[in-house]
Amino acid sequence: MQDMASVKIPKRILNSLLASMAAGVVPRAGAKYIAIGRTAEIAAICKDLENVAEGGSSTRFLIGKYGSGKSFLIQLMRGYAVEKGFVCADADLSPERRLSSSNGGGIATYRELIKNLSTKASPDGGALSQMISKWLSDIQYAVTESGIYPESPKFEKEVSHRIYAVLHEVETGVGAFDFARVIDIYYRAWRDSDEQKQSDCLRWLRGEYGTKTEARSALSVSGIINDENWYDYIKLMAAFVRRIGYGGLVVFIDECVNLYKIPNRVSRENNYEKILAIFNDTLQGKAEGLEIIFAGTPQFLEDTRRGLFSYEALKSRLVDNMFGKENTAAITAGGQMFGPIMRLARLSDDELLALLARVTVLFNRCYGEVNVKAEEMRDFLYFMLARAGADTMITPREMIRAYLTALGIVMQSGGKTRLPDVYQKQGETLLPKQDEPQTKAEFDPELIEF
Repeated sequence: MQDMASVKIPKRILNSLLASMAAGVVPRAGAKYIAIGRTAEIAAICKDLENVAEGGSSTRFLIGKYGSGKSFLIQLMRGYAVEKGFVCADADLSPERRLSSSNGGGIATYRELIKNLSTKASPDGGALSQMISKWLSDIQYAVTESGIYPESPKFEKEVSHRIYAVLHEVETGVGAFDFARVIDIYYRAWRDSDEQKQSDCLRWLRGEYGTKTEARSALSVSGIINDENWYDYIKLMAAFVRRIGYGGLVVFIDECVNLYKIPNRVSRENNYEKILAIFNDTLQGKAEGLEIIFAGTPQFLEDTRRGLFSYEALKSRLVDNMFGKENTAAITAGGQMFGPIMRLARLSDDELLALLARVTVLFNRCYGEVNVKAEEMRDFLYFMLARAGADTMITPREMIRAYLTALGIVMQSGGKTRLPDVYQKQGETLLPKQDEPQTKAEFDPELIEF
């Protein structure tokens, strides 16, 4: 087992990690340090990434109630995909950001995705300009390596030839000509150190031109990215990033419950129709190098009046078949999860216990040693699970928030208050010994190892 004390975590990430967890917010950085469980889900998404790297495509739906770990799993897999050479983009849907809209909701989602575009060199977002500039620099370096040097009259011609070869390969989809044209203009501006023209190109790629007239004046292109066609440009971006050396594009769209909350039926179904188009494209192999992962609640999926199941074309594709629910164990055997729906079950008692152990280690490292014994962590878990319905309804978010609050009280007391004192003062009693959950007597090393 790896010594957890030897794992180095930057202070900035550690502070942000604990502050986020205490507030019930998913940390954008450092998710891997508290990753517990979800083995089958992680293995399935990793398998998807292998397929994407080969030019395939996929759509997944992460379904779980509030606090069950959907957003956490998204951030965990985003970090993993970036490390493995993929380009990632993520956005939370909201009343202002949708998949389909007549008043800017679709393009708002696209802009958020492009703003959060991440690569290994730019893991926190804003990777668009860095990604393109790196590609152009790599082409120049490759041309030099081939024996054609910058002072040679052939150098510029060879660089242009290699750039156009890539752009020609992506000139097959809707809007591809304008996309390739803007990349070409960016290259010329980059070569000539024309920062204004580079900025104009990036504005176009980010979908920030409101009218075709404005785009034509700045870049001499006839189209713009808007509410109707933004998904086509996501597909083009996926094909483009594969051509310039990345594994593919992975898009995470969280808070899909906001689509379920749309009051107007026509507007809601337009969004579900967009999901259907995305689902069909990726499962039929029409979106090269693209994986899209939606995250939402069970109501978003299963409600037959307003959820995805209210849209018959989606329901027929996503509903569990006659063998699905009865054979969950077989479906997840060997880390495999077949089908697009990934339902997040409650973490096991062992996993929750390991999660408390992990949080304790991080808390001690950030704020100083708090003397909490393994037995006290176990008793805290029993206390939380003793409440009515907690055995099935407890979520990692609720557990961590309560535990961090208790650790803070213990720390502030200067050692005068023990962990059991914190919740016993609330007038509660521990679960009787004979009714304790079936948790292992000791921590599972595989669960608590970083």
